[in-house]
Amino acid sequence: MSKHNDTGGDVVQKKNIWGPMEMNCEQVLAELESIFDPEAVKKMARFGITARSALGVSIPNLRKMARNIGKDHALAQELWSTGILDARVLASMVDDPAVVTEEQMESWVREFDSWALCDQCCNNLFGRTGLAYQKAVEWTEREEEFVKRAGFVLMAVLAVHDKGAEDEVFCGFLSPIKREAVDERNYVQKAVNWALRQIGKRNLNLNQAAIEVAEEIQAIDSKSARWIASDALRELTGEAVQKRLRR
Repeated sequence: MSKHNDTGGDVVQKKNIWGPMEMNCEQVLAELESIFDPEAVKKMARFGITARSALGVSIPNLRKMARNIGKDHALAQELWSTGILDARVLASMVDDPAVVTEEQMESWVREFDSWALCDQCCNNLFGRTGLAYQKAVEWTEREEEFVKRAGFVLMAVLAVHDKGAEDEVFCGFLSPIKREAVDERNYVQKAVNWALRQIGKRNLNLNQAAIEVAEEIQAIDSKSARWIASDALRELTGEAVQKRLRR
């Protein structure tokens, strides 16, 4: 039986019997290796998801395993240290954001080697820490491709999930978005675009602010900037978004 995975391909789902709630790193790795899917790994590579080591375990299976394990900060550190993509994504799911330090965030972000790992860590863990807003801005100023991407992914994640945040916080993100819109690297420009669109979909005030910045970006003499702006404007001014925000 096939199921559509997050990379757009079909992955054969093998029957899983997850272990007990309390699992050590060796047991977790044994479970992951028991559902190793080489075809999924090949498909991941075609979508730019590369890593030194990967097992092709689907995100739904990792989430199921994370629910059974619960929060375990020590286990998360061990899983991360394996260098295995699937184990690292699982680490981001089981780690406790309340005890994640700035040192850990800086250590992990420097080891991001794919957009998938970057996005999963930001969505599952970093965006839930008390340092999320600080790092969202700081990392956009860094040169490393996936570190810079992480900053903009955090902006997008916070725009979607932090319902109580004030508009001023997200208006503050618009300046880095405009500044980095000229970055031609694929994984950076897509994240800049993502952040701009998510901010512009929060409410009418931020929608107008995002549209104004997108128009400014569109005027920049840069292929990347023109793509970011045109794609964002198409969605933010579109009937579906405007109707939902006015409702």
